[in-house]
Amino acid sequence: MKILDNPAKDTWKKHLARPVFKTKEINKIVKPILRKVKRNGDKALLKFALEYDHVELDSLFPSEQEIQAASAAISAELKDAINVAKTNIERFHMAQATPELVDEVMPGVVCRRKSVPIQKVGLYIPGGTAPLFSTVLMLGIPAVLAGCKEIVLCTPPNKEGKIHPAILYTANLIGINKIVKVGGAQAIAAMTFGTDSVPKVDKIFGPGNQFVTAAKQTATKYGVAIDMPAGPSEVLVYADDTAIPAFVAADLLSQAEHGVDSQVILVTDSEKFAQRVIKEIDAQLEDLPRKDLAKKALSNSRAVIIDEMETALELINFYAPEHLIISVEKEDEAVAGIYNAGSVFVGNFTPESAGDYASGTNHTLPTYGYARNYSGVSLDSFLKKMTYQKISPEGLKNLGPTIEVMAENELLQAHKNAVTIRLKHLKNQKK
Repeated sequence: MKILDNPAKDTWKKHLARPVFKTKEINKIVKPILRKVKRNGDKALLKFALEYDHVELDSLFPSEQEIQAASAAISAELKDAINVAKTNIERFHMAQATPELVDEVMPGVVCRRKSVPIQKVGLYIPGGTAPLFSTVLMLGIPAVLAGCKEIVLCTPPNKEGKIHPAILYTANLIGINKIVKVGGAQAIAAMTFGTDSVPKVDKIFGPGNQFVTAAKQTATKYGVAIDMPAGPSEVLVYADDTAIPAFVAADLLSQAEHGVDSQVILVTDSEKFAQRVIKEIDAQLEDLPRKDLAKKALSNSRAVIIDEMETALELINFYAPEHLIISVEKEDEAVAGIYNAGSVFVGNFTPESAGDYASGTNHTLPTYGYARNYSGVSLDSFLKKMTYQKISPEGLKNLGPTIEVMAENELLQAHKNAVTIRLKHLKNQKK
C-alpha cells in the first residue's frame, strides 16, 4: 500500500484513480452473448452453461429435491445466522415504507402520491469465487416487501449443475420460487429479452463481474432499468490515533479480498498510524485463504496522509466511496461533513462486514464514484411513485384561469382549450 503525504488537490484524481475497465474489449464479448440469447433463448443459455460453467444442464431450474437437499446441507448455525440477518433486514426495510400522500393544494384540487411495486424484477446473484447468499437477502427481501408481482433470481450453477445450497436455501426461505441456473452476461440477457424459461423483467438488480456490469448497462438500451451503475467493490477508512490499527487493517482487507480490481483507501492524519495499519495488514494477510486476490487489490490501494479534517472530508467526498468507515475522535463532525458515500460505518466497533451481512442496511451500493449521484438499494428501489389528481368543478374554476394563461404563453392552444371548454360547460350549466 503506497503512502501519499498531503497530496495536492489537483493530483487527487490521478492518485485515487480506480482500476479501469477495458470497456471496448468487454463489450466485444458481451454484445454477441446478448444477441445469441435474444435470438436462441434457452438453447443459448444451455450452450453458454456448457461453455462458461462447464456443465451440461438437463434443466435450467432446480428440482424440488435439490431445494430440499440444499436445506439439509446447511448447518443449523448458518440457518440461525441467516434468520438473524433476515429479521434485521426486513425490519429496517419495512421501516422505509411511506404512507400515501394526499394533499388538497387549493380548494377543489386534490393531489395524491403513492408507491406502486415494479411488477417484474430480476435479481442476479453471483456464485463464482464467492457464493453471495447474503445478496439474496439484500435484494429478495425488499422485492418481497415491495410486493413485486414476479421475482426472478438468476445464479450460475457449479460444475455438477447445482446451485450453491446457501443461495438456494435463502431464496426458498424468503419466498422466491423462480430460480434459474444461469450466470454471467447471459443471465442479464435472458432477463432483458425473455426466453421460454426466463421472463422478461422491468428492472434488474445485483452485483457481478465486469461482464455482468457491461450487460446490465446494455440492458438499459432495451427499456430495462437497472439498480445502478457499478464497478469493483471499495472501502475508504477515515481514522486517527483513536482508532485501533488491527481493526482498520481487517476492514481494508475485508474489501481487498473481494477481487483483484477492488480498491481500499486509508485516510489519516498520522503517517505513524498509517505505518501501524500497514504492518497489521501484512500480518493478517498471511492467514487469509484469498490472500492472493487481496495482495493484487492492495496494489491499487493507497494510504493518504491529510493533516486537516476539512481537507480530509473534501477528499472523501471527492472520492465518493461505496463504503466509508469513520473512526476518528470527532466522529460527529466527520459524519456531518460527508455527502458522497454509499453507506457509512461509524466508530471502532462498526465493521463494514456488519452492513454486508446483518445490521439491516443494504449492501448493494454505488461504486466507482457513483455515490455522488446514486443511492444504494432500498425498498424504494423496487417501487415507483405514481401521482394522481382529482379536480372538482369548483377546483377547476379556481385553477383553470392559471392554466389558461400559462398554456397560452407557451403557444399551446390545445392545452388552453382543454380547460376553456370545461369552464364554458360549467358556466352554461348555471344558465
